Amino acid sequence: MTLTETTLTPAARSTHIPSPDGIAIGPRRRVRSARVGDRFNVLGAAAAAMALATLIFGWVTPLSGGIGWTIVAFLSFIGFYALLVSFTADFQEVKDRVMAVLLSSAGVVLFGALVFVVAFTLVRGQEALPHLNFFTESMEMAGPLDGLDVGGILHAIVGTLMQIGMALIITVPLGILTALFLNEVGGRFARFVRTISDAMTALPSIVAGLFVYSAIIVLITHQRSGFAAAMAITVMMLPIVIRASDIVLRLVAGNLREAAYALGSTRWRTIWHVVLPTARPGLATAVILGTARGIGETSPVLLTSGVTAVVNLNPFEGPMISLSLQVFDFVKSPEPNMIARGFGAAAVLILLVLALFAIARLIGGRGPGDLSRRQQQRVVAASLRDLQRITIRGDLRHPHQPAPLPPAPKKKESSS
Repeated sequence: MTLTETTLTPAARSTHIPSPDGIAIGPRRRVRSARVGDRFNVLGAAAAAMALATLIFGWVTPLSGGIGWTIVAFLSFIGFYALLVSFTADFQEVKDRVMAVLLSSAGVVLFGALVFVVAFTLVRGQEALPHLNFFTESMEMAGPLDGLDVGGILHAIVGTLMQIGMALIITVPLGILTALFLNEVGGRFARFVRTISDAMTALPSIVAGLFVYSAIIVLITHQRSGFAAAMAITVMMLPIVIRASDIVLRLVAGNLREAAYALGSTRWRTIWHVVLPTARPGLATAVILGTARGIGETSPVLLTSGVTAVVNLNPFEGPMISLSLQVFDFVKSPEPNMIARGFGAAAVLILLVLALFAIARLIGGRGPGDLSRRQQQRVVAASLRDLQRITIRGDLRHPHQPAPLPPAPKKKESSS
């Protein structure tokens, strides 16, 4: 028994790194956990900052609070926190902790802004959301002065799902195949395609709408339709999916490809069985980003699909409105009920995006080696079938039954 095992408790042994000689060389450094002194520094700096900001805005220079009070309180918090940390740490640790506080604050602000937008939309739309007819009826029989118990956004929901569905059918295979071409094939033309796709990420949506309007509506169909809106959404989604998929495929380790090639696999079998399964979660995220960009587009849909109050199930004929365009059409009305319908439609749009995100996470959330229960059962069943096939062929013998020995050669009788 070593010195560490005899003198340290199990909890202490779990937090020490033993040396090869069996002597503990010190506790592990905690990177993610916070000590009591760190929490005291944060709370003390926050209390001092709020007190100083209140003193400045309420007594020294009586001003209105709000954004100014928040800015002064945050800057004071950073200063007080750096001062408290400097009492027990060196200059390098002070810089590290201040930077950690700044990054954490940025994350909190970003998350707070997202929560505020979602909560504000849901609260403003709570007048329309409890009505069942809001989801099951269109605005065909409702007017601006009618109550919320008449009319709904069924036509906008159907139009959004159909337009996004058609856009995804074109965008997903084309975007992923383009990203595979950029990473697996390469060449001068690949660099040109990457440059064009990067430039298209900054393309204004109104330009995409004008392009589709001129190329499809004016020259071919001569009317606004859901198909034209889907093409405009595709133009906006495609560079996002290509760019995000390109970055994800670059992160696939090269030694995985080399191992597949060493085993005799071809390029396309390596892409299908190694590269794509490894990058599946990232590709799902790329599709989510593209869908979120396309589902909220308003100006290209306004130019290409038109505005209607009825359900249109034919994407190639007649106007077909989407949720984003319906929100714009509702909130521009001065009537309170129409504005309430607009916020209700915006809440439905947010919930639809969250539902698509959850579905994409379920599809691509597992890693390349993580199998579901059904997939594990399929693997076990395939292994059992292979075992039976090999056993029948006689290639596998039971380990407790040795192979039969060959017959001994007969001795020749000596002739006397």
